[in-house]
Amino acid sequence: METTVYDVIVLGGGAVGENVADRAVQGGLTAVIVESELVGGECSYWACMPSKVLLRPGQVLRAARQVPGAAEAVTGELNLVAILERRNSFASNWSDAGQVRWMKQAGIALARGHGRITGPKEVSVTGADGSATLLTARHAVVVATGSDAFVPDIDGLHEARPWTSREATSAQSVPGSLVILGGGVVATEMATAYAGFGTEVTVVSRSGLLKHVEPFAAELVTEALREQGATVLLDTQTRRVTRIEDKVVVELGDGSTITAEEILVATGRTPRTDDIGLDTIGLEPGSWLETDDTLLVRGSDWLYAAGDVTNRALLTHQGKYQARAAGDVIAARAKGAPVADKPWGAHVATADHAAVPQVTFTEPEVASVGLTAAAAGEAGYDIRVVDYELGNVAGASVRADGYKGTARMVVDEQRKVILGVTFVGPDVSELLQAATVAVVAEVPLDRLWHAVPAYPTVNEIWLRLLETYGRPTA
Repeated sequence: METTVYDVIVLGGGAVGENVADRAVQGGLTAVIVESELVGGECSYWACMPSKVLLRPGQVLRAARQVPGAAEAVTGELNLVAILERRNSFASNWSDAGQVRWMKQAGIALARGHGRITGPKEVSVTGADGSATLLTARHAVVVATGSDAFVPDIDGLHEARPWTSREATSAQSVPGSLVILGGGVVATEMATAYAGFGTEVTVVSRSGLLKHVEPFAAELVTEALREQGATVLLDTQTRRVTRIEDKVVVELGDGSTITAEEILVATGRTPRTDDIGLDTIGLEPGSWLETDDTLLVRGSDWLYAAGDVTNRALLTHQGKYQARAAGDVIAARAKGAPVADKPWGAHVATADHAAVPQVTFTEPEVASVGLTAAAAGEAGYDIRVVDYELGNVAGASVRADGYKGTARMVVDEQRKVILGVTFVGPDVSELLQAATVAVVAEVPLDRLWHAVPAYPTVNEIWLRLLETYGRPTA
């Protein structure tokens, strides 16, 4: 007989849903994941992994060309066929067989089909063949369905069959020209990747690029995109989009037009909650799900949410962090065990509020954690901002001639701890974890002086930032 009663039902089999279910099972509960597409989700097949594989060849080639001796050895261009084939392999050729095997080994059940909440702790699953199965949860239902690309209501855009991040990361050929609407992470990363492929790229942003980071970071990325041959149009409106056979014509706010083979819409995300039965439990379909820090949906004692649907931090690693907290707290509550729900406790996602690390894999990379100077000021902190040019660090000069980048440290002057750090430059993503530890652990600046960076590495930036700030006399 098919099992239809589980301790935990998880809607969504992406990285977040997998982690919720895994932690619940490790906590002694039974769990089932309901998934209508590929187990492994957006990150595995259409986002984090394939996008970074597409970006890496261009990064390596540019790095080699910046080092005399290696530059002379670079005599060819990127092999686009090989790049796409490697990307296909990282996406497992869009087969989730490996992920399904992992789920079985982890003791997690899988229900293929579309899941809809039909009442408290109840989920109806409709299979591809139309069959329906009613699942019941003893303790919790978790929504981890992620988000979809938001396509704005621009005249003709929907009819023009635009690319979203999915098409951009899974394309089996490279267009000769591409217009990208948007200025965020997806827009800038895909502009970097496709410009590196030789595509004629035009970025059209209603405001500036990367509005969530320090302004100097966005300026360096904008400058670099233009150096790579991309056209970057800032503070520019899009009035109309028309598909004419194998071309797309984009009319801008000033009446000028751009013609390209494809158009990519990268203007944000929308929660994938419009058809999961939220209306049956008094919630609005298509809405973000607000949770407390244990990921319990506010107003409920059985419904949890994790990942993009919470709108807390739309990043895979933060979603997995939330998932671990959610799975653990569900298990604890199911057993009547103590719940560590104070800030930084085992059952909460405290880091979502002011300690979120993020890397934008443009050229140069942007790596940041915590608060920007503007955000810290708005939050009422008494701050001091310390900047230092990364190119002046010995380790950076060794890596490449003309290494260009900047670091910023935002200090809480009252407590003498770091509120936020931003690095911009080649390969700065590898500097980020140290900054994250400093922010999360609230390491005092006088103690950081004793964390000696190895020479000559780019990590020497920590010493230079501290020297610029000034050593405590006590």
